[in-house]
Amino acid sequence: MEPVERMSESTILHVDMDAFFASVEERDNPALKGKAVVVGSGIRGVVSAANYEARKFGIHAAMPVGRAKRLAPHAIFVPPNMSRYSEVSSHIMEIFRSVTPLVEPLSLDEAFLDVTGARRLLGDGREIAKSIRAKVEASEGITCSVGIATTKFIAKLASGRCKPNGMLEIAADRVLEFLHPLPVDAIWGVGPKTNEELQKLGLRTVADIANTPRQTLIRALGEAAGASLYELAWGRDYRDVEPVEVDKSISAAETFDTDIEDQEIILRELLRLTEKATHRMREKDFSARTISIKVRFADFKTITRSKTLPLPISATHEVFEVVKTLFLALKLDRARLRLVGVSLDGLEDGVDGTEQLVLGEREKGWRQATAAIDKAAARFGQGSVRPARLFDEDA
Repeated sequence: MEPVERMSESTILHVDMDAFFASVEERDNPALKGKAVVVGSGIRGVVSAANYEARKFGIHAAMPVGRAKRLAPHAIFVPPNMSRYSEVSSHIMEIFRSVTPLVEPLSLDEAFLDVTGARRLLGDGREIAKSIRAKVEASEGITCSVGIATTKFIAKLASGRCKPNGMLEIAADRVLEFLHPLPVDAIWGVGPKTNEELQKLGLRTVADIANTPRQTLIRALGEAAGASLYELAWGRDYRDVEPVEVDKSISAAETFDTDIEDQEIILRELLRLTEKATHRMREKDFSARTISIKVRFADFKTITRSKTLPLPISATHEVFEVVKTLFLALKLDRARLRLVGVSLDGLEDGVDGTEQLVLGEREKGWRQATAAIDKAAARFGQGSVRPARLFDEDA
């Protein structure tokens, strides 16, 4: 037998939301909890998603809605709300990117993360996965499952075998023990046609493939497919996590440990988030024309407000003035908030538009202070230096 090539630590995560579309519907409508929920409508339509209660009746994605209704006539069928799912997905991806810039989304509800660079601050892969799961549930009110391994292939297999709401790490020295008993169609890329060819060869498990000469697989499946299948059967996967850069929108959000109604505390958190988002924006040499805030109440109801400016801005204090105005206009004197967020959109390259105007000494001072803060953050870490009196309009 050939040994699997090993890496020292499990630093690749595959995060997969649990019954994502249906979970969002249940979260937004608590009356659906505990019931069979199917996302899909129209007798000629297909099922987009089914929660775990509905799956007990054999309902699954891509099934005709008519058949699903025959299998579970008592189930609740809701039309897909893709804009809502996309919004929640963007929040979740932002949580991932707060951990590592190496995030490779596969769809709205799953992504690979390479957390190698985050270990020093956040712990090993298992600790990071645990933290991500907690953040997603606290922020979005839905659960996810995480596979942790040394490769993308094994991490994805692991996440599929700990659903729902689970976490499974496959250490390097356990890869073959985990992988070889699985059926051949567990391997990435083995669809019905390839599975049929493998069955003709008498290959039922991944171990069967691993113990078949490479050339036999190549003759049966072709050069590329045969060689790839052989490598994967030994747990070898050399693909890197390929991040998708999201440059045209930068956001930051925070879920409070307990629901907050104190407006001063909320404004201070909005300031911190504004500092975080504007620093990231300036690092990329962008400025923003549209400033948005998001607030989520204790019951998960979420509202957003935004303002589009005639010229783009990038200075923290300028952005925060817009953020503060948007928040105070909501008049949430006694509202209990679960989450707040700041988003910078309509990003444009280069310095902000107000640089084209004649600046007074006070404004030049702000810009010099902002530049100094950015330099300190680059050297000592974000938050090492912060404006002391940004809340004071007369400062």
